[in-house]
Amino acid sequence: MKTFALIGAAGYIAPRHMKAMKETGNELVAALDPNDSVGIIDSYFPDAHFFTEFERFDRHIDKRRRAGEAQIDYMSICSPNYLHDSHMCFALRSGAEVICEKPLVLDPRNIDGLSEIERDTGQKINTILQLRVHPSIIALREKVRAASTHGRKHEVDLTYITSRGRWYMQSWKGDTRKSGGIATNIGVHFFDMLHFLFGALQDNRVHLNDPTKAAGYLEYEHARCRWFLSLDVNDVPQASFEAGQRTYRSITIDGEEIEFSGGFTDLHTLSYKEILAGRGFGVEENRVAIETVSAIREARPVTNDDLAHPFASRAA
Repeated sequence: MKTFALIGAAGYIAPRHMKAMKETGNELVAALDPNDSVGIIDSYFPDAHFFTEFERFDRHIDKRRRAGEAQIDYMSICSPNYLHDSHMCFALRSGAEVICEKPLVLDPRNIDGLSEIERDTGQKINTILQLRVHPSIIALREKVRAASTHGRKHEVDLTYITSRGRWYMQSWKGDTRKSGGIATNIGVHFFDMLHFLFGALQDNRVHLNDPTKAAGYLEYEHARCRWFLSLDVNDVPQASFEAGQRTYRSITIDGEEIEFSGGFTDLHTLSYKEILAGRGFGVEENRVAIETVSAIREARPVTNDDLAHPFASRAA
C-alpha cells in the first residue's frame, strides 16, 4: 500500500483521484485546498488530514518525514493549471513522486525545468493522459499505424461543445493567465490524443480564439485535422439541442464517426494502475500538446481559410 497526499481536494476532478487511490488499494493521508467544501473525502478517506493553508500542509508533510512516519509516496496535483508547476516542484522536493492533472504546465519552457528537478531529486512526474489508456483509442492507434504505410493522410474533424454557465468565466478557468484559455483547459487532452494517434505535428493554424470558443487546423504526420471547441450552448447543433443535450462531442476520421464515450469514469483508475506499475506518462510525453496549446494561445487568427472547421464561421 502506498501513501498519498492530494493538492486541490475541492476541485472538480479530485474525486476521480480519490476513487483511483481507493480502488488501487492505497491510502490518502493528507489533503490541501483553500476551499473547505471537501466532504467528498468522507466517501473515500475519512481519516485523512485536511488543510486549507499551504504552510500548515507543508509543515505536516515535513513533520511526517522527520518523525519517521510513512513517507508520502505520491502527491496528486489537482490544483488550478497555473499552480501545477509550483506544486509539482514542492512534491518532488518533499521526496514524493507526482501524479499531475493536465495540462502539466502552461509555458513549454517549464518542461525542461521540471526535468532538471526530477534529476536532482530522483523522483518522477507522471501525468494523467487518460485518453492514451482508453481501449478504443489504443485500438484506433494500431489501426492508423497499420494503414500509415500507404502515405495518405486521414481527414479528421474534432468537434467538442461542453456548455458552461456564467460561473465559468468568473472562476480561475475563465482567466487565461490561470487556465491557459479554452484550448488549454478544455482541449489539451484532445490535442495530446491527436498527437498520440497521428504522430508529429507539422502545421498549426488558428481560425477563431475567443474566451468561450476556439477553432483551428492541425496537420500531423498521418492526419489533417479541423477542430472546434466551445463552451457556448448555442453552438450545440439544433437537433441535439432540441433533444435536450447541452453537450456535443464528435470525432470523425475519413467521414466515419469514432465512438469512445464509454468507459470514461474508469480511466483515472486505469491511469493510476499504470503509474503504480511504473508505466506512467512522464514529462516528455506532454511536450507536443503543451507546445500546441501554447502556440494556439499566442497565434493571430487566420480568416478566409479553406481549412477552417465548418462551425468556425458560424460561431464567429
